[in-house]
Amino acid sequence: MGAKETEARSKTPDADTMGSGALSGCARLEGCVRRGDIMSGRSDAPRNAAYRLDALWGAAFIHRVSGVALAVFLPFHFLVLGLALRSEAELDSFLGWTRMPIVKAAEAGLVFFLAVHLIGGLRVLMIETRGWQPGQRSLAIGSVVVSAAAGAAFLILA
Repeated sequence: MGAKETEARSKTPDADTMGSGALSGCARLEGCVRRGDIMSGRSDAPRNAAYRLDALWGAAFIHRVSGVALAVFLPFHFLVLGLALRSEAELDSFLGWTRMPIVKAAEAGLVFFLAVHLIGGLRVLMIETRGWQPGQRSLAIGSVVVSAAAGAAFLILA
């Protein structure tokens, strides 16, 4: 190993200093192209969140948030199904509570999350099966627009 390689290697973090063996391969490679200071191999890299303004990052973020929202909703859905099985009076009292405007707005948000999660999941499946195609940003923005329309339609019609 030459002096230049030794100097370059001493400046890049290895698995011991980063705490993860999974990242060590990229850190050892010269010219590693990854956003963020850990993966770039530079400890002096500024923390920059400009990539979060990208539509595809937003689509991935909304897809994850919608998945969490649906996972939180699911036990409440099972609770209502249990009320329906227990007695008609309990279900009717719960359904009376759901007629409040704030609950209607929350239901519209849930429909939005369901639609955006479904469409976002289909987009991810397309990427996994067909590979990266041009126009991914348009598909991501379109999925949010269609999901917002579904949520608004639910709010108007319900």
